[in-house]
Amino acid sequence: MPLLFRPQIQKLATLTGHRDCVYALAGTPNEATVFSAGSDGFVVAWDIDQPERDGELVARVENSVYALRYLPARGLLLIGHNFQGLQVISLAEKKLRHAIALPPAAIFDIVHSAARRRVYVALGDGTLAVLHDDDFRVEKLVSLSDKSLRCLALHEERNELAIGGSDALIRVLDADSLTVKYTLAGSTNSVFTAAYSPDGCLLVTAGRDAHLRVWDVAAGYREQQSIVAHLFTINHLAFSSDGQFLITGSMDKSIKLWDAATFRLLRVVDKARSAGHGTSVNKLFWSALRNRVVSCSDDRSLAVWQVVMTD
Repeated sequence: MPLLFRPQIQKLATLTGHRDCVYALAGTPNEATVFSAGSDGFVVAWDIDQPERDGELVARVENSVYALRYLPARGLLLIGHNFQGLQVISLAEKKLRHAIALPPAAIFDIVHSAARRRVYVALGDGTLAVLHDDDFRVEKLVSLSDKSLRCLALHEERNELAIGGSDALIRVLDADSLTVKYTLAGSTNSVFTAAYSPDGCLLVTAGRDAHLRVWDVAAGYREQQSIVAHLFTINHLAFSSDGQFLITGSMDKSIKLWDAATFRLLRVVDKARSAGHGTSVNKLFWSALRNRVVSCSDDRSLAVWQVVMTD
C-alpha cells in the first residue's frame, strides 16, 4: 500500500575521528552500536543513542577496509583487511581471535548465514570465499568472474545468495551447493549494492549506472522496475527493518529516501538542504531502535539522521 505521508529526515550529529575516507559500516538493527572503518585502517565503535560521545577504537589494521560484518550473538566483528585476508575480533576482549588468509585481493563484502554456519566473502579477483563460522576455516573458493565481486545479499528462506559484480551481472547461487541458479543481466555497469526486501519478495540492486533495479524473486528474478535514481554511482542501499522504506547513498553526495512499495522518491538529503556530506556517500546503516540512519563518506565523517514519521 502506498504511503500517505512523507517522513522527515533530521540530522542529529556528525561523527568525526577517521583520518581518511570511511567505506564500511556494520551493526545490527536492534543495538545502538555501529562500527565504521575505511582507508585509515581504524575500526571504530559508535553509540548512536548518544552520538555526542566520541567513538571507541576497536582495532587498527594495515590496509584499507571496505567490508565489516558484526556477529552479535557471538560478540565478533569480521574485518575485510584488504589484500591480507579476514580478521575476526572479539569485541569483549578487544583481541584478535582469528586471522584467515585469502587470495590477495580486496574484500568488498561479507555476509553471514547463521542457518548454514557459513560466512561468504566477495573478493576483488572474482572469487567467492566460503568459510565455516566455528573456526572460520576456508571451506571453498569459487571463481565466478574475471572481474571483482562487489556485493552480497542472502535470502535465508530460499537458500539463495545474490552476488553483484563489476562485470555488470548479478548471479544468484544456491547457498549450499554454490551452483548458479540465475544470472541477471540489465545493469550497464558495475553492480555495487544489493539487498532483499525484509519480506523476501524483491531483490533491489544498484551501482555505477545510477539505476535502481527491482527484481521479482518469486517470478524467477524477473526485472520489475528500473529507475534512474541518482546522478552518479549508487554506492549502497538499505531497507528499513519494517520494509516500508529504502534508502540510497551515492557518489553524487546525496542520500535519498524511497517508498519501498512504489519506489516513489520521498526525500533528498544533501549538503545544501540538510547539511549532508560534502563528498561521496559510501555506506548506510538503518537502526530500528530509534529509527535512525547512519551514513559514511569520503569526507572522513559519519552522520546520524533521525527519520521522523509525520502525518
